[in-house]
Amino acid sequence: MQDTVKVLVVDDEKVVREGCQRVLCTRGFEVNAAESGEKALAMIQETTPDVILLDLKMPGMSGEEVLEQTRKNFPDIPVIVITGHGTIDTAVECMKKGAYDFITKPFQMDEFLLTVNRAAEKRRLERKARLFEEENVKNLYDLRLEKSRLKTIINCMANGVMVTNRNLEVVLHNPALLRILNITKELNEPASVTGIVCDESILNALKDILSGKIPSMGTIAQEISCHKTVARAISAPVAGPDGDVVGTVTVLEDITAFKELDRMKSDFINMVAHELRSPVVSIRQLNSVMLEGLAGSLNEKQKDFTARGIAKADSLLELINDLLNVARLESGGIPQHRVPTKIGPIMDEVVRLMEPRAKDSGIRLSVHYSDLKEVSADPAQIDEVLNNLITNAINYSPDGGEVTVTASTAGEHIEIKVKDQGVGIPKEEISRVFEKFYRVKNPRTRKVMGTGLGLSIVKGIVEAHHGTISLESEMDKGTTFTILLPTIQEQI
Repeated sequence: MQDTVKVLVVDDEKVVREGCQRVLCTRGFEVNAAESGEKALAMIQETTPDVILLDLKMPGMSGEEVLEQTRKNFPDIPVIVITGHGTIDTAVECMKKGAYDFITKPFQMDEFLLTVNRAAEKRRLERKARLFEEENVKNLYDLRLEKSRLKTIINCMANGVMVTNRNLEVVLHNPALLRILNITKELNEPASVTGIVCDESILNALKDILSGKIPSMGTIAQEISCHKTVARAISAPVAGPDGDVVGTVTVLEDITAFKELDRMKSDFINMVAHELRSPVVSIRQLNSVMLEGLAGSLNEKQKDFTARGIAKADSLLELINDLLNVARLESGGIPQHRVPTKIGPIMDEVVRLMEPRAKDSGIRLSVHYSDLKEVSADPAQIDEVLNNLITNAINYSPDGGEVTVTASTAGEHIEIKVKDQGVGIPKEEISRVFEKFYRVKNPRTRKVMGTGLGLSIVKGIVEAHHGTISLESEMDKGTTFTILLPTIQEQI
């Protein structure tokens, strides 16, 4: 809603004051009147009108004096001088001193209204421009304040921050970036990324982002090495107002210490496992010697105790082997002897070896496949994956049922499924089944022994073969594990 325009009429003639009030009030103006210059200045100070109609010839303080004081104290208020024909030269002089316009007596109605409306519009536009200017100043202040805050936050971050434009030039960075990238000299922006980052993979990631290969909300996470520093880099696109990619932002976290701790952990596990395996193997062999009667005959009770000792030693050896396998997988140390491999025969062999165990548990075990393409794989490791999954399927099907192993060609992948009709896995636990040492808690499978490392090893082996593993499960109906392995593609 537009504000009412306030007009102050300053004239010693009552008829002029009342005439102006009558004409202007009917057209929506708010009109006040003053009969002298002294009273006019007081009213200007009190009400701050938008337009002043000022008579030049008044007793006491003249209009010229009022104009001079008004221009000095309220330079934004347009003053329209009212003059007779004999004082036009004076009115022109007043305009040189800052008056907006002048009108002569007697007034021509159209000219009078046009002049007042122009003055009111000028006042309105000036006020609007001033508001825009004030808002612009405030926005610039807020922008500078926000930029200062952002710079302070970024500079205080332990992680490195690197922002680039579409020309792969660094336009914003923090001290942590220089530390992580082992840059000792000051970096002048903009600076080319190629002269800063010493890992080719991050350059390729930034180029992919700028070319639009990554969704607007997508990110690229990778590990990079720079001299002796290892960092985790997460890069994302920066979108402009129109949605186009105008640059990239990369956050780098120094994980050198964590990598070293991980290496030390793996070394420790390897050392402990190797140191444990020798005495455990010796204990098992000694028990086997006694069980076979080579150290003298044993009664039935002694044989039972000795057999239990051998079983516990086997369990401990299994745990040691699993620990070693996990450590090797995490460090990429498990050797792989990949060859063109047919999955079908491996499935047949594993199922054949598992059939007696399944039969003892009252479970039907079946295998189905046809026309499978070859995969580049280590047969022994694929055998271990299937052995682990089928063993779990049998162990977690305490009420019998059926375990089905199937394989089929799905595009450029082989899809392997191991499906059981067991107890199932609660939804809230599905995301954790591949964690090390994690076992699903179910009263019906409490007697199932295991290390909780099997599925972690399976996932590591599958991913080492550039494959994926997932699962679907429903309580009391069963679980299905699905593996996708890339097939060998024919060269054209």
